[in-house]
Amino acid sequence: MKILVIGASGTVGQGIVNELSRDNQVIRVGKTRGDYQVDLTSEESVRALFAQTGNVDAVISATGGVHFGPLSEMTSEQFNSGLQDKLLGQVRLVLIGKEFVNPGGSFTLTTGILAQQPIRTGVNATAVNTALEGFVFAAANELSGLRINAVSPTVLTEALDSYGPFFPGFESAPASRVALAYRRSVDGVETGKVYRVW
Repeated sequence: MKILVIGASGTVGQGIVNELSRDNQVIRVGKTRGDYQVDLTSEESVRALFAQTGNVDAVISATGGVHFGPLSEMTSEQFNSGLQDKLLGQVRLVLIGKEFVNPGGSFTLTTGILAQQPIRTGVNATAVNTALEGFVFAAANELSGLRINAVSPTVLTEALDSYGPFFPGFESAPASRVALAYRRSVDGVETGKVYRVW
């Protein structure tokens, strides 16, 4: 299969590329690195990406930023940053990309454990991840001939040095194990599912 991996240079993205490139043609996409570059907050940039890659069999998004900070100090602008980046960025990828995914193909988006298990300073992340899961659940009913799923990982083992203090008591998962959920989404038959790797 010809698979587009957006966020390919990130920790999760590298795990996905390592897993799927064994038996697929993987196109690596990043904001500043990779075979192609894209800014998911820009409709023009997303359209330009698909114009360059042409049709694909699967699209994987392993990217998206949210705002972390205390709710007592949060501004609507800060909250909106996560909506524009991780939420609408991935939604935009589907809305535009559905015309470029071959029949029987799939989208796999990325949410996160905070949709179900909030942490201090993570209000924006919880709201965004929960909204993404709702989008996947509903969009699966209307994407004629295409599948859509999401992967919801816990904190990554490789990222514990940076993010561990924000996730006290959480078990981590290595990127290689998280990548198997993306494999399951791409190679499987299900749609509208959230694969939780906790």
